[in-house]
Amino acid sequence: MAREITAFSNPLIKRVRSLREKRHRREEGMFLAEGLRILTEADEAGHLPRYLFHSKDSADHPLVQRLSARIEAANDGSEVILTSRDILQKLSGKDNAQTVIGVYPDLACSLDSIDRTSAPLWMVAQSMRDPGNLGTILRTGDATGAGGLILIDDCVDPFSVEAVRASMGALFTQKIVQTRWEDFIHWLRQGPGMLIGTSLNTDFDYQQPHYTAPSFLLVGNESRGLPAEYEQQCDVLVKIPMMGKADSLNAAVATAVMAYEIINQWRRK
Repeated sequence: MAREITAFSNPLIKRVRSLREKRHRREEGMFLAEGLRILTEADEAGHLPRYLFHSKDSADHPLVQRLSARIEAANDGSEVILTSRDILQKLSGKDNAQTVIGVYPDLACSLDSIDRTSAPLWMVAQSMRDPGNLGTILRTGDATGAGGLILIDDCVDPFSVEAVRASMGALFTQKIVQTRWEDFIHWLRQGPGMLIGTSLNTDFDYQQPHYTAPSFLLVGNESRGLPAEYEQQCDVLVKIPMMGKADSLNAAVATAVMAYEIINQWRRK
C-alpha cells in the first residue's frame, strides 16, 4: 500500500527536496528523476526507484500501477508515496511539475569496472558545463549503442535534475564515470581503444580517418574546446567542416554528428 504524505514539513519531503542540490545528492547517494516516461525507461533498463512519489490524479495510470506493484513486490524497503501536486512541485522546483517523481540510487561507476570491449563506442566529455548538452550526449550514446559516458575533470553533475531531464531516460542505459584526465589516459592505454578528439586546431576532415573499435569520442568544453595537451594525446584529431559563418557546432550536436559518422563506417562494412 502507498503511504500518503500531505505535509510540506514531513522529514522525507525535506530530504528529497534537498536532492536538487549537488552536495546533498553526494551525501545521500541518490538523485531525482521526473516524469512517467523517464521512470518507465528506467524500469525497462532494470532500475526501480527507492521512492516513487505520485499524485492522486495519476494513481490509476497503468504504468504508475505497474511501477508501484514492482516496487512493492521487490520488498527491499523501497516505498510508494501518494502526495499532492503542490508537494510534487516543491520537490521538482518546477511550476508545472510532473505527476510522478522517482528517487534513485547514484548510478556512477569507476573506470576499473568498465569492460571497454562491451561496446564499440564510448563518449568522453571534458569540462562540460551545460546539463542540457550532457543529457543530450547521453541520449546520443543510447541511440548509437555506446557503452557509456566518461566525464573528465570538472563537468556538470550528470545526476542534476536538469541533466536527468535532458537525457530522457538514457541516463539509465549508459555507464557513467567521473574521473580525471591523468587517470583516464592511463586506463585507456592499458588496453585497446582509439581516442578521437574533436578540435578546430586541425584540418583533418572527420570523414577521412578509419575508425576502429572500441572508439572513444572526446569532446571538450563548450567555449574553450580541448586543452592543447589533451589534443596531443589523441590518436586522431578531426574537424567537422563548417559551410557558414559559425566556426563550430554546439558540443552535443558535434558529438552526435561524429558518433553517427563512426558507426556508419562500421555499418557500411
